[in-house]
Amino acid sequence: MSRMIDLIRVSALPSNVMQAASKGALSVPPREMIEILVHLAKHNKIFGQQAQLTLAGWDEAASRAVASEPGTPKEVLEYLVSPRNLRPVLIPALLENPSVTEQSLVQLAASASHDVLELMLKSERVKNSPNIMNSLRSNPSMNAAELNTVQSEKSAAAAAPSPAPEAGRDEVLIAVSPSQETGSDDVLDEGILAYLSEHAGEISADADKRFQPIGGFYDEFVPDSEEPLAEAETASAGKAAPAVSAAAAKKAPIIKKSHPSPEHERGSALQKIAKLDIKGRIQLAMKGTKEERSLLIRDGTKVVALAVLESPKISDAEVEKYASQKNVLEAVLRGIPMKRRFAKHYAIVRNLVFNPRTPLDVSLGLIKNMLMHDLRNLSGNKEVSETVRKLALKMFKQKLDTGRRD
Repeated sequence: MSRMIDLIRVSALPSNVMQAASKGALSVPPREMIEILVHLAKHNKIFGQQAQLTLAGWDEAASRAVASEPGTPKEVLEYLVSPRNLRPVLIPALLENPSVTEQSLVQLAASASHDVLELMLKSERVKNSPNIMNSLRSNPSMNAAELNTVQSEKSAAAAAPSPAPEAGRDEVLIAVSPSQETGSDDVLDEGILAYLSEHAGEISADADKRFQPIGGFYDEFVPDSEEPLAEAETASAGKAAPAVSAAAAKKAPIIKKSHPSPEHERGSALQKIAKLDIKGRIQLAMKGTKEERSLLIRDGTKVVALAVLESPKISDAEVEKYASQKNVLEAVLRGIPMKRRFAKHYAIVRNLVFNPRTPLDVSLGLIKNMLMHDLRNLSGNKEVSETVRKLALKMFKQKLDTGRRD
């Protein structure tokens, strides 16, 4: 019995079935459905664009399974690893799949974005391939310091194949001075220690970068409350005392003493952060206050901003706010749904999809979780990309039709 993909290859199916295939709506196993979509995307001028759109938002777990399977057809693997079609969440699986050719990875290394390059540098296959490493060097997005760090680590490992088990831990402890103004304990906890060790290369490369928030410093001094009014009243209190009631005169100083204004707290946190080096900011991101996290999530140094998401103190409400911000790195918006805890929170997912700064592949992968009224609103949202709007409209119509049939 012929498989559906075989019939599609020879154009033996009517156009309505081909259209359903391009939308991933055939009753076939997930692996074959992906194979069909790839074939249409590459070879069919009529339904190819729709197939590409469907593949971009295809189920992540199913896509990862296909990307990691050595038996996956060559055409599918070449499509998935192509820089044009690449979904970063599939990178680890593709890198370790022996059926993905070295030449494909060489081509990817030459033109991939910096986020993809960072994932590639964590792969032993990449590190051990002179051809891929040479291609990485030619990529304009490649940070020379990161590449040197990888090469140094490899040389050190070759020279000392049996290091003391605790050597890495000691180095980190020595490198991070307990006198830094982090507001945390002198002894680093296991979480911070592990993060510093895991990102040692990035930290070394960005060691000289000071705190520079995305969007600049201006936002930090735009008041969200009526503090300027309060200050004006205080300044003129001596001249206008008769116009102020006795009750108000009593109340004002009590509030000011007991509850520092949000702007005052924010200003103090900003001054504190500005004095810290990169390691100090990472520690503060993981151990600091909510106010400090709200500033550090905007840090232009990626390894610092992502450390905020690793904080055991961070709340879902905070992440919900971060997910809607446009003044954060794309890496932050990409990192939020990679954590299961946040990916299960609907408000966070919704904010990410509605955020025009969220990377396209992330938005497309999350749309399937949206409720009907949000899909309808998203389809008319001019801030997000046209691709996101089209997929939202398609899914809204599908759910509407399903609801009518039920």
